[in-house]
Order: sequence, then structure tokens, then C-alpha cells
Amino acid sequence: MKKVIVIAIAFLAFSCKKQGSEAFGKEVETKVAVSEGMPAQTQTAIELGQSIFEGKGNCISCHQVDTKSIGPSVQEIAKIYKDKNANMVAFLKAEGEPIVDPSQYEVMKTNFAVTKAMSDEELKALETYIYSN
Repeated sequence: MKKVIVIAIAFLAFSCKKQGSEAFGKEVETKVAVSEGMPAQTQTAIELGQSIFEGKGNCISCHQVDTKSIGPSVQEIAKIYKDKNANMVAFLKAEGEPIVDPSQYEVMKTNFAVTKAMSDEELKALETYIYSN
């Protein structure tokens, strides 16, 4: 079931264009078709971000919510990006400098192929999820 949802999210991300711009931190609802013949599910930006974080983004393999593992914790990332008013989406597109833990940048660089393939909507949802922690 999880694979079906991830595939549906990817399909939705590539087939739809986001209309208008949303205010930073505002909850956005996204309709995601789960599978043919089933009703659409409503998913907030936080839920979409969490599903990407734990699924296709595979962020959870290096980042835990409140504990440093291979990479810094999600809470530490959110705090530093908020404190420095930095652009997390730009970093995930490999367009920004590492500000949280530069010593782990080489490890993170290997994941840019995944994050660069994500849509702006997916990256914003990922950012929203990180800030929600």
C-alpha cells in the first residue's frame, strides 16, 4: 500500500502544476489518488513531506527527528535554518552552502541526485515537514 501511495505522489508531482504561491508555513492540502477505483485522499504538506522523508527521499536513513545519527537531527536542521533565515530548498537543489554540519557535506552530496529530481512542491513539503518538528 505504501508503494502505491509513493507512486501516486510521484505521478501527481510530475503531472500537476501548482497554481499560485502559498505563504511560508501555511498548511496546504493536496489530493492524491491512491489507486484506480478508490477515492482520493487529502494530504497536508506536512504529511506529504513526511512521506517523502521516510519514503522516496530516504532521508530517515541518515536523519532522526531528535537525535544526531549519520547526519544532524531534523530538529537541529530546522533550528539552524530558522535562526539563519536560510533557504533549505536551495540547499536540497544543490544551490546552497552547507550550514548545519559542513563536515558531513560530502555524505549529503551523494543524495542530491534524489532531491534534485523532486518537484518544487515536494521540496517545499519536505521543508514544511522539517520545520514542523
